[in-house]
Amino acid sequence: MSAAKDLRRKALRAFVLIRTKPGTSEEIVRSRRIKGVKMANSVLGRYDAVVVIEAGSLKELQKIIYEMIEQHPNVVHTETLISIFHPPGLNYQYNSERQKTEG
Repeated sequence: MSAAKDLRRKALRAFVLIRTKPGTSEEIVRSRRIKGVKMANSVLGRYDAVVVIEAGSLKELQKIIYEMIEQHPNVVHTETLISIFHPPGLNYQYNSERQKTEG
């Protein structure tokens, strides 16, 4: 199976690298509660947060990124990396029980 066929069969996955205003990356990480956001983490380095998004179409992916992330008042810059291949069975699952104990 070609990579193009694999991409059409699966949800689109994107990794959004985010720079925020100082001290505000935690707000973005809370965005993981938004439909389509599979994982969100604050990180050290050039970017302040990384968000993993899955969507059924490019239009849906664009809507999530634009409305939920790029329009956030504390987001300074984003860089979106769209996955062209991911191994079968590799899924990002957010554990809601963990969320209850952490925050």
